[in-house]
Parts: sequence; C-alpha cells; structure tokens
Amino acid sequence: MPQRLPPALQERDFRFLWSAIFSMRFAENMIAVAVGWQVFAIHKDPLDLGLIGLAEFVPLLLLALPAGHLADRLPRRLVAALALAVMVGVAAALLVVTVEGAQVVWPYFLLASLTGAASAIGWPAYQALTPEVVPPDLVPGAVALRSVAGQIAVISGPAVGGLLFAWKPEAVYAAAAVLFAVAGISMAALRVRTHVVDAPPGLAGLVGGVRFVWHTRMLLGAISLDLFAVLVGGGVALLPIYAQEILHVGPVGLGVLRAAPAVGALGAALILARRPLKRAAGPTLITVVVIFGTANIVWGLSKLLPITLVALAVAGFVDMISVNIRSTTVALVTPNELRGRVSAVEMVFISASNELGAFESGAVAALIGTVATVVAGGVATIGIALASIKAFPELAHMGKLEDLRPEPAGTLAT
Repeated sequence: MPQRLPPALQERDFRFLWSAIFSMRFAENMIAVAVGWQVFAIHKDPLDLGLIGLAEFVPLLLLALPAGHLADRLPRRLVAALALAVMVGVAAALLVVTVEGAQVVWPYFLLASLTGAASAIGWPAYQALTPEVVPPDLVPGAVALRSVAGQIAVISGPAVGGLLFAWKPEAVYAAAAVLFAVAGISMAALRVRTHVVDAPPGLAGLVGGVRFVWHTRMLLGAISLDLFAVLVGGGVALLPIYAQEILHVGPVGLGVLRAAPAVGALGAALILARRPLKRAAGPTLITVVVIFGTANIVWGLSKLLPITLVALAVAGFVDMISVNIRSTTVALVTPNELRGRVSAVEMVFISASNELGAFESGAVAALIGTVATVVAGGVATIGIALASIKAFPELAHMGKLEDLRPEPAGTLAT
C-alpha cells in the first residue's frame, strides 16, 4: 500500500469500512434531496418536513438500547450489513412510490420510520467498528477519515441527487439501492479481530451504556453539547423552503445548498485526518459551537446565494471539528465491551439533534416563519455553548485527545 495514504487507510479492514461508509452516506444524501423536494411539493407545508424527521427519530428512540446490546453480543460487521440490507428495501420502495406518482405523504412517513429502524440497528455497530480495525494510536485519524468519507458523500450526494432528480426522479432511488448494497457487501467483508462478546443479558446489560455515559461526565458533556446545539441551531431541514421560496434556485440549487455545509466539513476533516487536533479539546469544542451558532444566524438572514453558501460552509467546518472531538472521545474512553451500548446512547443524542431537530425546525417555522426559526436557533446555540462551561466543568477543562484512555467499566457498579 502506498505510504502516501494516511496511516489508517493502510489498514485493509479500515479501507473496507471507509468504502462502506462512503457508499452508505452517498445514498442517504441523494435520497434526502429527493424526499425533501417531493414531500414539500405535495402540500407546501413545512410541518411535513419536520414530520419526516420525527418519523425517523421515534424508531431510533425505541430501538437504541436493544440495538446497542445487540452490537455488543453479535458480530458487529454482520449487524451493520443487516441494517444496510433493510436500506436497500427502503430505496426500492421509494422507487415504487415515485413511479406510481407521489401524491400523498404517508408512504414517505412510513419509509422514514423504517429508515429510522435500520439506523437504530446499524449505528452502534458502525461506530464501534473503527477502534476494532485500527490500533488505538490511529483512532483520531481514523475518525477523521471516516468523516472524510461521509462528507465527500454529503457534498457529492445532494448534488448528484439533485441532478438525477431533475432528469428522472426514480433514478435517484435506483442508484441509492445499488449503493446501499455495495456498502453492505463491504461491511460483510471486514475481518474483525478484537470483538469480545461480553454483554450480560437482562436489564443490567441493556442500560450499561447509559450508566457509563452518565458516570463519565466529560463524555456526557461532549454528547449533550452537540445534542442541544444542533437541536435548536440546525435549520438545514428548512433548506427546501429556502431553495423554493427565498433563494429561488430550484432542485439543483437545493442540492448545492445541502452540499455547502459538507464542503466546509470536508475541509476540516481533511485537515484533521493529516493533523489530528493537538490543543485542549474541551475549550476548542465550546468555541466551535459558538461559531456554529453565529454562522447559522448569518445564513438564516441571508437572501443572497453566495452569502448563504459561505455561511453554511463555515457552519459545516466548525461542526466537523465538534463531531471529531465527540466521536474520538467516545472511541477512546469507552472499553471495547461497552462500545456498542455507548454508541447507542450517542446515537439517541445525535439523532435527537438531527431528526428531532428537523421536526422542531419544521414545527416552529410553521408558527413563526422560516427565517425567524433559523436565526433564533443560532442565538440559542451560542447561549447553550456558553452555559456548558458551568454545567460541565469536566468538559471545559478537557485536555488533549491523545491523552484519553478507556475508563474502567467495572467502576460503574459502585
């Protein structure tokens, strides 16, 4: 393997994992553009966009803990491959709905729920696999490279999805089904060496991840800050409205708007992949969340496409730094036997900020307007970041990521 590749990508199994993440994220983002456009076009109601997010979130909330337990008891690569097989079925069903004529919203809500269920099953396994396929010293770079895969897909997926949708809507879903299948095959090809089946049955095993996160206050603070910041400050679910009614840029423009945060995020991920963060992680996390809120205020107020795109890119750049700090912290402080269950807890927090945040944005926009919703969310994000300094002093004083070590799981019994 050429030495110019980042160290983590020189590992055979991480290359398969990277390929699976890229294919999966590419398909997801193509589908997001198509579904957002079709759902809003039916009733012209922003609440429908919020309900899509809610439909995805409810199964995640219900299935998260059992899915995390499953990921600690069964081979994680196979659990991930099963979830991707479900997504092949979702893409095929969306294809059928589109061919038959998308005139009602309930099929989209139903399939969004199935998407949420598949994500609930797969996420703990996806997240727990990275520390299994690379040595501990390569984990920060591997987490960044995992983000690179996702962000390349987020940039290209919406753009390709918008172009395909403008040509032939059903082509989006046919291509997505193929990509989900490729991702599932890549997951199944992993050769995982270190997974230990050590999750006890019953309620104690089920809630082990919750107890670990609660007792590890630094970790709880990092996850909570991301939850509340994106919950109130993530207005990207409203971008179809900006594309249709504020910026007037059409479905291709919507794809570009959806890709803009990913352009910034990709830049940050590439930097972090080559040069992992060396400064104190806690203060850095709080700072980038403040910048994230400020960028949301700017693009929320903007009526000019160039300003909107730049602000969205800045938001994506700093959000990627936040994601890298959070994900690396989870990977390094969690013992292997708890990684599936802790990843499930992380999934609930992050999905609440994304899917439930999409519902919150849609519902509030229906009451006070789209622009006011995005701007108010940015202001609230800044307040939450500043409040976290006092609420989670362990996070505010968190040092370098390279110094993190797994916390002993056995201490939770006391």
